[in-house]
Amino acid sequence: MTSLWLDRATPIADDPLPGPEETLDVVVVGAGLTGLTTALLLARAGHRVAVVEARHVGAVTTGNTTAKLSLLQGTRLSRIRRHQSRKVAAAYVEANREGMAWLLRFCDDHGVPVQRRRAVTYAATESELSSVEQEHQAASSLGLDVRWHDTLDVPFPNHGGTVLPDQAQFDPLDVLAALVEQLRAHGGTLHQGHRVVSASRSGEPVLTLEGGGSVRADQVVLATGVPILDRGLYFAKVEPQRSYALAFRGAEPPDGMFLSAGSDSRSVRDVPDPDGRYLLIGGSGHVVGRTGSTLEHYDRLRAWTSEHFPGAVETHHWSAQDYQGHDGIPYMGALPRGGGRMHLATGYEKWGMSNAVAAARTISAEILGEKPSWAQVLGRRITGPTGAAEIARINLGVGLAQAGGAVRAVRNRLPGGDDTLVRECGVVGVCTHLGGVLQWNDAEESWDCPLHGSRFTADGEVLEGPATRPLARRP
Repeated sequence: MTSLWLDRATPIADDPLPGPEETLDVVVVGAGLTGLTTALLLARAGHRVAVVEARHVGAVTTGNTTAKLSLLQGTRLSRIRRHQSRKVAAAYVEANREGMAWLLRFCDDHGVPVQRRRAVTYAATESELSSVEQEHQAASSLGLDVRWHDTLDVPFPNHGGTVLPDQAQFDPLDVLAALVEQLRAHGGTLHQGHRVVSASRSGEPVLTLEGGGSVRADQVVLATGVPILDRGLYFAKVEPQRSYALAFRGAEPPDGMFLSAGSDSRSVRDVPDPDGRYLLIGGSGHVVGRTGSTLEHYDRLRAWTSEHFPGAVETHHWSAQDYQGHDGIPYMGALPRGGGRMHLATGYEKWGMSNAVAAARTISAEILGEKPSWAQVLGRRITGPTGAAEIARINLGVGLAQAGGAVRAVRNRLPGGDDTLVRECGVVGVCTHLGGVLQWNDAEESWDCPLHGSRFTADGEVLEGPATRPLARRP
């Protein structure tokens, strides 16, 4: 279950933790693209910065992404326009344009390989055509140089698509390694294998680490997918989504980065390699913990690939998690009830390559006192009736998942829904975040929470999500 990127990455060494008596300028929690970019921006400005990571660099979303760097993002722009004004949508495009430009400059300056590709949002069926046409119109109205194609020269079914030339793709672990190198060159440090479990609520933030120990700083950045502190209740404003990816040899990838517009999407791109190109297929997403066998999602992608790329031989398969906001706009900036000392970023909706840098630019500028104009617009956006309805839908789904879990727990006599699995794993199958009844993920062999997306290993250790404490052990 290791991604292509993590499988070929070189491990990154650690730095010694700062002493409990030392107060840093900034502690960044999370060593993905958001966290490391934020840390580097602040270190370049002369701040003493430490990055604290629960597992290892790129362990969660960044290390499992499909790594497309594009301003054409599926059908996201038309979705934003349904919820927000043109001014907010234009600010979102500008934020992503700046994020993309910064990342491309960084890669060029530090020798990170980048491939330029056209980005394509396409209709896999006739029923998807209207959605793609709406995205084309929204992208064009916001200044993107999209071009309409009635047909695409690809081996899979399509009914036309909108195409944006000169976008980019790369290996995300190459980028993270270069960010760590530059962070250290500017005096910053990296500390892997240290999970933050809590933070003080007043005064100078003190972060408590799992197993004991602490770090303190004037400012804290939570770059953890969804904030691990519940102040602001962001876990109730975003929906955790899981999606799947497979890499293949023996097939010729089409020219471009493709994404279908339907809910059961198909993502297609190539991955250059010294021994020839990989074909990377992704999609088949769902809300975390609210599906049957997760193995079936891989099987659907395998069947689709076999049909349209005969002879492809699978080399890797993996899955990733990201969070969908209520209006398509990420949350970036100060954490409510954080005393002006805590900051967050979440809600990238699977488009983290440009949004991560936009968030890093927003948060670092907030700390340094030079917030860009587009960040001010996005930060002041209003949740209108459609956005409020979307938040209600997200939380209705949470309520239904909790009710369904309670029924399963009663039926099976034990929390977690499966008597045999719970006994074998020796854990109590109840999420330590807000008590959700966990579902067994048979592909990852993990316990997944259908409420807010926390995930745990088979023996109860935290993998990701808002939860910070391991599962209770059965007597």
